[in-house]
Amino acid sequence: MAKTAMIRARIEPSLKASVERLFHRLGLTATQAIELFYRRVRLQKGLPFEVKIPNAATRKAFEETDRAEGLVRCRDADDMFKKLGI
Repeated sequence: MAKTAMIRARIEPSLKASVERLFHRLGLTATQAIELFYRRVRLQKGLPFEVKIPNAATRKAFEETDRAEGLVRCRDADDMFKKLGI
């Protein structure tokens, strides 16, 4: 099937650049990534990830982390696992 349909969207330039760098590392163009997303939506008959409105506890956690409150800093993955007790 010929690819003739076009999608146009405005997006923050820094977000576009950082995501396209990730696509490049994955060997994908932006067009291929968008097509992959559309195919997953069609396959699942909805978004391929959960989308929901955060509850009060989650909103509170977002607000606290935005203010850098209650964060646990780790030197590396081993330090993180140790602090998590894993």
